[in-house]
Order: sequence, then structure tokens, then C-alpha cells
Amino acid sequence: MTLSTSHRQPLADEITAKLREMVHSGEWPLQQRIPSETELMAGLGVSRGTLREAIKALAHSGMLEVRRGDGTYVRATSEISGAARRMYQDHTEEHILEVRVGLDTQAARLAARNATADDVAALRALLADREAAWNAADYAAWARADWGFHERVAHASGNPLLYELYASFGEVFHNDLLKQHGRPGFQGLPREGHERLVDAIAAHDADEAVASVNRNLNSCAEWLRE
Repeated sequence: MTLSTSHRQPLADEITAKLREMVHSGEWPLQQRIPSETELMAGLGVSRGTLREAIKALAHSGMLEVRRGDGTYVRATSEISGAARRMYQDHTEEHILEVRVGLDTQAARLAARNATADDVAALRALLADREAAWNAADYAAWARADWGFHERVAHASGNPLLYELYASFGEVFHNDLLKQHGRPGFQGLPREGHERLVDAIAAHDADEAVASVNRNLNSCAEWLRE
């Protein structure tokens, strides 16, 4: 964790970039506590004040959370997901669903154009995991597979910025899925936006991929209104 001498940017900015990379690379995993101040000061060769300034910047962005008397924890892998995580807490399910309409339909459209055979195989495997988990009443595994499926569609779009924006919904939607399964009348295995979406992606049919997503999200909107 040594730093090269540089006069191109303030030291605190350089340390902030270094800490950001440790989070983004997965060296410091999500929800885990990062090394202590003493360890970081020794490893980076910086003062306590410089280190705290860098940590404060990443805490403000939502990537880190400082717990007084306990330590500092990783809360997001990028500033985008950190800001989204904080922002989504202040909005309703309906507002978030409306935003998803735009992201999901564009992800589906691009995935139908750019998805590989490996992408399609991975999507079908996630749907198999999702169905097995639902039938076994393992709702935590069902929610992970369901969200993993939608994330993989965004990844298959071939647009890394769209994928990062979409992935920023992860924690919010995973928790929301866990709440939804217990509501009366909730069906956890709709084919729209899932199996039919994969079929459209495999056939490179962008119009049908978008239509499948719209039918699924419209159904979700109606269910929320009820």
C-alpha cells in the first residue's frame, strides 16, 4: 500500500483515490470493516489528519460508514451506488419502480442486441435457481437469484455505465423482494420479464424483450396500487 511521490494532486485526494480503489476492487468487501486507522496510517505512510480527510470524503459519498467507537465499514462499491443507496431510502416503491422502467427496458433492448451465448446460459441458470428456491420456500435465495437475473441482463447490455447504475439498486431491491414475498397474492415466478425475456434476448428480438419487461413492470405497478 505504498504511494509514489506526486505533486499533481493534494495528498488527501491521492489517499482518497487509493482507498476508493481498495473498495472498488473488492480488497475491502461490502459490509466489512476496513483496517484500523493505525494500520492504514502505517501502510500508507500518511498522518491521521490526511487519512481522516480521505475517509470523510468517501463516507460523504456513501461508500464508507464511520461508526464511532466501532470502526469504518464498506457500504457501497462506488460513489454512484453509495449515493443511490442513500437516495432510494427517501422515495416510495412507486417512484423507484418508475425509474426501473427506463433502466430495465434499455437494458433489455441492448441485451437483445449484445448478449452472448454465455450470457443467455447464465440467465437461464439463475432462473432455475430462482424457481428451485421459491418452491423450497427459501425466500432469501429466491430474492438473490431474482435480483441476480436482472443484474445479469444489465451486464449483458454491454453498457458498463448502465450496468453500474442498475447495480446501484441492488440492496434496495433485494430487501424489497424479501418483503414482497409475504404479501397476500404475491406470485414469485412470473414468466414476463424473466423466461420470456430470456427467450427474446436469445432470439435477438429487441422489441419483444422490451415488451416483456413492460408487461412485467406494469403488472408490478398494478399490484403495488392494490
